[in-house]
Amino acid sequence: MQAGLHLAALIDATWPPARSFDLGPFMLRDGAGGGKRVSAASLIGADFHTAEIDRAKAAMRAMGQDPLFAIWPDAPQNTVLDAVLAQQRYEIVDPVVVYHIKIDALVETNLDMTLTAPHWPPLAICRDFWQDLGIGPARQAVMVRAKGPKTVIFARSGDHLAGICFVAGLGGTAMVHALEVAPQHRRQGSAQKLLARAAHWATGAGLANLALVVTAANKPARALYEKMEMQVVGQYHYRLLRQE
Repeated sequence: MQAGLHLAALIDATWPPARSFDLGPFMLRDGAGGGKRVSAASLIGADFHTAEIDRAKAAMRAMGQDPLFAIWPDAPQNTVLDAVLAQQRYEIVDPVVVYHIKIDALVETNLDMTLTAPHWPPLAICRDFWQDLGIGPARQAVMVRAKGPKTVIFARSGDHLAGICFVAGLGGTAMVHALEVAPQHRRQGSAQKLLARAAHWATGAGLANLALVVTAANKPARALYEKMEMQVVGQYHYRLLRQE
């Protein structure tokens, strides 16, 4: 399997849409308001025609979504699709980078775990924290839909939450989603604590790898992941057709 297709399947399983269905050579996702990642169409067929792009576009609009395609450069025919969508005035939005690390490299760190707590379902204080940072009910519903092992992990600073993340596992990999740190607690080690604690939880769940996605433009987060020796294993971007 191509790396892009494997990573897309991992993301779909750990951050799933409300529903997905095939329409010709495309897989469409109904995100139910949960954001781009659960709303973008993907090319799954060996080939496509422009008329099939139009069918996918109409179906996405019928679901109340802007036409949006996820483009994995290393997946078959995606480079061709990218060029065709560009000609049709679909804009590139939110290029994304996928990071990965063997869990052993994180569990061996000496980061303080005392202020972190894995649990499921999310406590009300965690739901409120996400809400305040822009991850509202529709995106929190994505976490509920994820199958298999999953948890919420948060870090405290005194009596307050400093950061939080959602972790779900599939096929030996724990995928970290919705990692957020409160503005006043950034650059104080909360993200490292969360990732280290996620690694410990994943080990107990029988998972050997940790992965996450981040927008390419998020330079502070990327610098942290690279400092922690996480490796880039994939990338993708979206093509969005705004309202005509």
